[in-house]
Amino acid sequence: MSSHSEAQCYPLLHSNGSWDGVCNNARATNYLVSDYQDLLNNTGDGGAVFYLPNIELDASDQRTEHVHFQNSAGLLLVLILLSLTILTIWVFKVKRFRVMHETGLSILYGIIIGVVIHYGFPSTPQDEFYLAEKECESSGTVRTFEIGDTVTLQTQGGDGFRCSINSKVFRTREGDRIEEALLFDPELFFFLLLPPIIFYAGYSLQKRHFFRNIGSLLMYAFAGTAISCFVVGAMMYGWVLSTIDNRLSDAFATRNISVPGAPEAFGDNIIPSLLFGSLISATDPVTVLAIFHDLHVDVDLYSLVFGESVMNDAVAIVLYRSVDEYDGDETGFSVAGLFKSFGSFIGVFLGSFLLGTAIGLITALMMKFSRLRNYPLLETSMFILMSYSSFVIAELASLTGIVAILFCGITQSYYTYINMSQESRRRTKEVFELINFLSENFVFSYMGLSLFTFANHQWVPGFIIFSFVAIFTGRVINIYVLSFLLNLGRSKKISFRFQHMLVFAGLRGAIAFALAIRNTETEERQLMFTTTLVIVLITVLICGGFTTLALQCLRIRVGVDDDDDSLNPDGQEIPYDSTQGNLLISKFSVLDKK
Repeated sequence: MSSHSEAQCYPLLHSNGSWDGVCNNARATNYLVSDYQDLLNNTGDGGAVFYLPNIELDASDQRTEHVHFQNSAGLLLVLILLSLTILTIWVFKVKRFRVMHETGLSILYGIIIGVVIHYGFPSTPQDEFYLAEKECESSGTVRTFEIGDTVTLQTQGGDGFRCSINSKVFRTREGDRIEEALLFDPELFFFLLLPPIIFYAGYSLQKRHFFRNIGSLLMYAFAGTAISCFVVGAMMYGWVLSTIDNRLSDAFATRNISVPGAPEAFGDNIIPSLLFGSLISATDPVTVLAIFHDLHVDVDLYSLVFGESVMNDAVAIVLYRSVDEYDGDETGFSVAGLFKSFGSFIGVFLGSFLLGTAIGLITALMMKFSRLRNYPLLETSMFILMSYSSFVIAELASLTGIVAILFCGITQSYYTYINMSQESRRRTKEVFELINFLSENFVFSYMGLSLFTFANHQWVPGFIIFSFVAIFTGRVINIYVLSFLLNLGRSKKISFRFQHMLVFAGLRGAIAFALAIRNTETEERQLMFTTTLVIVLITVLICGGFTTLALQCLRIRVGVDDDDDSLNPDGQEIPYDSTQGNLLISKFSVLDKK
């Protein structure tokens, strides 16, 4: 068994900031990066040899302290933002002030905090050094180089090695350190914040009105989202190409072109534009729906807006994933890739739907045939764990957790809810309402913060402005064309006033933001994120603020009781059958009653 003696390292510093580290028979020698500060400061023009003792240092304690500060500062700011939002909401409710919804307040407070941090804290240089770009030669069989808080050099079975590591010296700013505290892992949105929001949407669903309009909702969700995606994608691709030579017919055949101010990838093929179209097609009219709820707007309009947004989110996420995985040829398209993408969309959506529904049914059977109802705390806990497991299992199975947990929530509200004790029913409603409220407001607050704390914004004014034109065009085509087709077969037509309101309610929100922030590695992804952020902020603040005025201008009735449509002129309740005129739902109802 061979023995290895720890070596002494002799770093040779050069005037260009690089150093050569010669270590003979080194086993594992770690040096704190900051220890090289004096070496960098005393480098001569011709370089000099410095002796470092054989020490083993680690920066883990400093790193832990730094991370602890970031987490504590970030959590404190989140608590401050949510507290300010809640107190302002309370004032607004007392004063009956409906011009701005709580999500708009969250955004504004986030923007204010972001401005204070970005401009209020002066940049203070800190001496921190990071090493990168390593090139090494070794006669040993194994060598490992980890460049970060420590420099680790390791060989085995050889005479040693010679390493040349070009050091890049970065001076961090105190302001940057505070801004770092506000940067959350994008996966936090998908695994912790979005699931309860989506589940609550399904669990709090008004089933009677939802299933009465199920055909229209499915049409808006599937066909409407696809229309919006392709209209926005095609228009944005056309804008990118027309910006180059102002000749769309010739430009569509151009490749490897560069748009001033825009990433080159948008000119290579249409896929990045379609990807942007798919993520920005996710609507989130939470502000409009809250005002609808407070004013007791017509229940059919409420169910159309709410149901379309819930189903649209699920479809948009799967569509985004399918476009992202699209396998095109060099020109951007291939028949095989197109069918593969379509098949992936259908497979992922159906798989997620079946998984979420199955877990909901399993939970219902568990609650019905067990005696958990005698222990409400255990019953509620099991309900929450089973519901969240639908999201996690779907993600592990390469499906879409958002779709799974949505349909799990719908199934739970339809079957599990009636099999639980009264105490558990109350608890589950209140728990998910609370988590939904806090999660939603945190997401919108973080949107406001991101306007100033995100370091890699790509500001292309023309792209951003034309994006508004594209999404409005896509929304108009989506709603009016599909409503015309739907009215051909509906006994109760979707009025033009409702259609106008549906167009107005096409706000963008949490889903679009979460999809955009999940990947910001490249310039085109950063442009998508910046554009999405601006669109969300403006639509939520403007459309949300003018919802009441829009209802008045369109003369849509408010103060409507949920059961008004179920009464005949004599005030007697009319039995409602949600399966009328729908063969598929009718067959399901027969099975459901067995």
